Amino acid sequence: MNSLAPIILFVYNRPSHTQQTIEALLKNPLAKESEFFIYSDAPKSQEAQEKVQGVREYIRSITGFKNITIIERERNFGLADNIIDGVTTIINQYNKVIVLEDDIVVSPVFLNYMNDALNKYESEKKVWNISAWNYPLDPNPIKDDTFFWRIPHCWGWATWKDRWQYFKRDIAWVENNFSKDDIYEISLHHTSDYWEHFLFNKKQKKKTWAIFWYLIAYKHQALTLMPKISFIKQIGFDSSGTNCSSDDPLQSDVVSNILPSNYPSEIIESMEALHGIMDFHKKHRRNIFQKITSRLKRFFS
Repeated sequence: MNSLAPIILFVYNRPSHTQQTIEALLKNPLAKESEFFIYSDAPKSQEAQEKVQGVREYIRSITGFKNITIIERERNFGLADNIIDGVTTIINQYNKVIVLEDDIVVSPVFLNYMNDALNKYESEKKVWNISAWNYPLDPNPIKDDTFFWRIPHCWGWATWKDRWQYFKRDIAWVENNFSKDDIYEISLHHTSDYWEHFLFNKKQKKKTWAIFWYLIAYKHQALTLMPKISFIKQIGFDSSGTNCSSDDPLQSDVVSNILPSNYPSEIIESMEALHGIMDFHKKHRRNIFQKITSRLKRFFS
């Protein structure tokens, strides 16, 4: 039997979100068999101290996993460095990881889906990432329960050590290795703002990690497995700890509780999904960009 991947959860200063995330995770039957690592970042300001302490008091009280290891940072890493360091540390020990942040509420079959996919595609070196989230698209054009495409989304994701070893947050490398044609493809034929997220990092307006994971995967012609219907709900676009507003274009109340019954017959990008996602970006581009940059601001300011 294949071993289960360890779960890493990154938390900061939102006790309510953290509790929702962990309570949903505990509804997964595989939780009690899984190693669970929680990285708690230190406060970046005096104002954050009380909420960080509240998160830490809560996570010290949880039970229900095989083993629970809590890493309480003594200095503020920031989200990007916390994730890069945490994923690298755990993946070097276990060779694969499942990664969550403190605003991801998962389906009861989330861990089954992630572990099944990690085992299924471990030897398929073109597959770099397993995603639990998908855009709220019309599912009908996509024939299988899952599909492949180019972007490794980070709202509930998993990968392997031999893929993660290529990760680097290297601005100079990106500047020297991406042509106008590359940028056209990265930005989904200029329907999305993915390249702008790199420019934010270059200009030091934001410090993020996920755009670099995408750019490296793109250069290796790597693909991500996506579910037709999400196995997670993102609750992090608010500032008060409540769920996302009903008009959030990235949000859907439809979360699958049914495992995939089939997978793509070939490891190639789904043109049906690609065109559907490009159309989605065309329709919602401004709103999506504002939502994501607003969320990132919370971790940078």
